[in-house]
Parts: sequence; structure tokens; C-alpha cells
Amino acid sequence: MALTKLLITVTTYPLPSRSYDELVCTAGLLESGQWIRIYPVPLSFLIDLKGSGKVNNVKYTWIELNINKRNDDFRPESYSPQNYDFKDLVVHNHIGTEGNWIFRKDLCLKNVYTNKAKLLEDSKAPNNVSLATFKPTEITGFEIVEDEREWKNEWIELRKQGDLFATVKPPESLIPKLPYKFYYRFVDDSGEESRLMIEDWEIGALYWNCLRNSDGNENVALDKVKKQYEANFIKNNDLYLFLGTTKEWHRRRSPNPFVIIGVFYPKKDIQLSLF
Repeated sequence: MALTKLLITVTTYPLPSRSYDELVCTAGLLESGQWIRIYPVPLSFLIDLKGSGKVNNVKYTWIELNINKRNDDFRPESYSPQNYDFKDLVVHNHIGTEGNWIFRKDLCLKNVYTNKAKLLEDSKAPNNVSLATFKPTEITGFEIVEDEREWKNEWIELRKQGDLFATVKPPESLIPKLPYKFYYRFVDDSGEESRLMIEDWEIGALYWNCLRNSDGNENVALDKVKKQYEANFIKNNDLYLFLGTTKEWHRRRSPNPFVIIGVFYPKKDIQLSLF
């Protein structure tokens, strides 16, 4: 595909327990509305090297770079950068939230699934769809599950793989382990239920920000996260889910290889009646 312009819409929270090539899912949309996944992406592209652990403001920004189709990934959306130092990267304009996300909607909602069975069927060969925008008929709940508090030894092996992880600090210190997992429960247009983990970097950053603002009180921080994703989003926002597969579980043909890699949340449009 060579020189390609795309809108970055997804960066997931790193999970080093997965394979090297899916440490961070960075994905976006072409001007046609077609999804594209780019990996591997150096941590320096996503992390503020001053040590704050914050993600650079790349979401909903148009970028242009040279990419190649990956021959080692059967998923049609998977590409790799030609230059891992991103020296050929051109950053264009950022798309804001004006008009209740009207410009973001124009691109992100061109192709929307509403039926789980249809999406899972398309994820099978020969289509192998692995990235999608999904509109639940109803979000039925938000769950928080306690998880391990320390990274496993996979970071050690991953760091041996070279310059992708060349930062001023070890990546596990730049990116603290989330001690909780977050899930949405929802139903599709046929009433079929799903429960998927939310792996968006945004929810991880929200947790850490809430923890700092709560003087380290995890219960208070979790209440704030829940208030945002349940009380606020479900009640006040028109939610769409960006879904993606992991290569391992997609290759194994898991019954549902998808996770939530992003949440798209414009406000609900309120139609005022005229009297």
C-alpha cells in the first residue's frame, strides 16, 4: 500500500503477556472508512519519554506514512510500518468534537455492525474480518474484575527484541500494570448477549488519573471510572464499540476472538418536539 493516510482511532493498553506483535494495537481508518491495523509500533511513538506514562495525543489525528502488508498475518487489515523509527511520518490535522462529533461520525460510522452473528461469520475465512465498528442495541452493564498487580516475565523477553523498546526507562515502569479488568455487557439487534473486555488505553489512563486524584484510594478511583463508563456513558452517550481480534485467538478460531479496543461516545441526539 506504500504511502498511506489514515485517521488513528485506537491505541490499546499494552499487554506484554501477548505475543510481541500485539503489544499495542494501533489502528485507524482510511478515508474510505476501511480499517487498518499497524504493528509493531515503538513505545516511543506512544509514550511521553519524560516518564509521565501519558499517551501522545494521536487519537483522531490524520497521519501519513509508508506501510507494507504483513505476510505473516492472515488478517486483511494488518500492516507494518516501513520505517520503525517513523521518520517518514507526517502528522496532519486533528479531528475535534465539534457538532457532537459530526466529522468523526462521518468517517467512523461508515460501516457499522449491529449483529453479533454477522460479525462472527465475517471473521471466518475467507473474509477474516478482525476490526469493526459495532453498535449495541443496549449496553446492559459495566463490570470491574480484580486482576494481577504485577507484570509477568514476558517484558524481559520482549525487551530482548531490540530498539522497539529502547526508552529511557524499562517499559514496565513507564506503563504500570492495571490491577483491574473492565468489561461491557451488551446485546445486539437479535437480543444476543456479549461480555467483552475493554482494552482501550483511554480507560487505563482514566483509572490512573482517578487514582492520583483520589490520593491512592482504589475504591474511590474505581467508583469514578464506573461513573464515567456506566452512569455517564450509558445514560447520556450514543455508544459504539470499536472491536478487534487478537491474532492468536483469531487463528485458533475462538468462538468470539474480539475484544473492545475503543469506545466511541458522542452525546445522544435529543429531538425536541415542537408544540
